Amino acid sequence: MRVAVLGATGLVGQEIIKVLEERNFPISDFVPLASSKSAGKVVEFHGAPVEVKEVADDAFKGVDIALFAAGAGVSKRWAKVAVSKGAVVIDNSSAWRLDPEIPLIVPEVNPEDVMRHNGIIANPNCATIQAVVALAPLHKRYCLEYFSAVTFQSVSGTGRQALVELDECTRAILEGKSFEPQVYPLPIGFNVLPHIGAMDDSGVSDEEWKMLNESRKILHHQKLQVSCTTVRVPVKRGHSEAIVAQFEERVTFEEANAILSEAPGIIVMAENKYITPLQAAGSDLVYVCRLRCDLGMPRALSMWVVSDNLRKGAALNAVQIAELVASRTKAF
Repeated sequence: MRVAVLGATGLVGQEIIKVLEERNFPISDFVPLASSKSAGKVVEFHGAPVEVKEVADDAFKGVDIALFAAGAGVSKRWAKVAVSKGAVVIDNSSAWRLDPEIPLIVPEVNPEDVMRHNGIIANPNCATIQAVVALAPLHKRYCLEYFSAVTFQSVSGTGRQALVELDECTRAILEGKSFEPQVYPLPIGFNVLPHIGAMDDSGVSDEEWKMLNESRKILHHQKLQVSCTTVRVPVKRGHSEAIVAQFEERVTFEEANAILSEAPGIIVMAENKYITPLQAAGSDLVYVCRLRCDLGMPRALSMWVVSDNLRKGAALNAVQIAELVASRTKAF
């Protein structure tokens, strides 16, 4: 297949290229694309240098699958152009996620939805992906009624400049110097920021709305109730979530543990062991740790869920969607 990656020089774009290589996606022609600022740079694909081209109408000619990793504005501008040239667009931004005509896919959860695309498929938000991977197998058995999530999200979710700001801020604090943040509203070094994105008049931040609305769409469960507090933490890579999930049916620890242990894409940590973002970095898995019956709510489980936001939370999930598309066009 002829595959394009728009945003090929960014953090997620670079990770997509790595995942395409690692999973031996069937590519006859690789087309890295970016804005005029990054056009002319060189990226490596299977050890060979490939020049990054500037995104333009004719850049998508003959492309079968276009993986977008360049932000909502860019996706709104170019996704339909790519589709008009015959490509299937898999978009990692928030541009299309809540459009009722566009499927929002987590392959371990709702792969069947890929069949109803009209050229564009949305990749969910990173925090939502790892939450629903952990909750969906339990939802199938017990019917999920409500969940709360407090997220601890790394700065790589904001982009490359946020990683630079974390390093500079941390260094300044250690040296006793003042620091004026540019990416975040307050210094991120040795600190936590209790919202991600702008907060609306009700006090709910963008990322918290994503957890509610995207989870409902992926799980096909519009009555699902969600409480969420999203927090940016001084971690370079990997998101963690403290989740409490209540179900309509009575849940037992033993059965829930067995269900999750057999679910695709999940590792359940036993005997009170747990994973942190440092250990999860570079992994394709969602780790469910500290699974236990909740102390305060009936029919509820508590868990600690960790995953690499650049892998399963973005690049891997997008490539897995591409694999679903390819398999249905008999490309494998």
